[in-house]
Amino acid sequence: MEIQDDSQTTSRIQNWLMLLQGNGYRLTTPRRAVVETIAASDRSLSPANVYDLARTGCPSLGLVTVYRTLEKLEELGAIQRVHHPQGCQAFVAQLPGHNHLLLCQNCGRVEYFTGDELEPLMSNVARKSGYEIREDWLQLFGL
Repeated sequence: MEIQDDSQTTSRIQNWLMLLQGNGYRLTTPRRAVVETIAASDRSLSPANVYDLARTGCPSLGLVTVYRTLEKLEELGAIQRVHHPQGCQAFVAQLPGHNHLLLCQNCGRVEYFTGDELEPLMSNVARKSGYEIREDWLQLFGL
């Protein structure tokens, strides 16, 4: 699993910590470990993955802290949930703007892409179904 170490990751970590603190969450060492782990990963991570990776730097981390921190980060729009075909759920950083995900079914690596070409498809579905489509969420899986 590749962990990124760059200024973008450092900025993401700082922003997420400020976001949590600004919403009343204490910045404990275990919570920081969860934030640093998910922010630095280029892969989708399940809560168990986050727990295993973050415990290397924070042995006192509990699984409840992982779940609560991931839940709050998702609620605050910092991360987004990924649904894998086999049913497990994982998380990745939420990028600004409207993006879609391409996920490797072998290693879990995530690539982001925009979906401007989807507008004709969505218009066609709306016209045929009578629905007013307000948002979309697309994940593609491959190798």
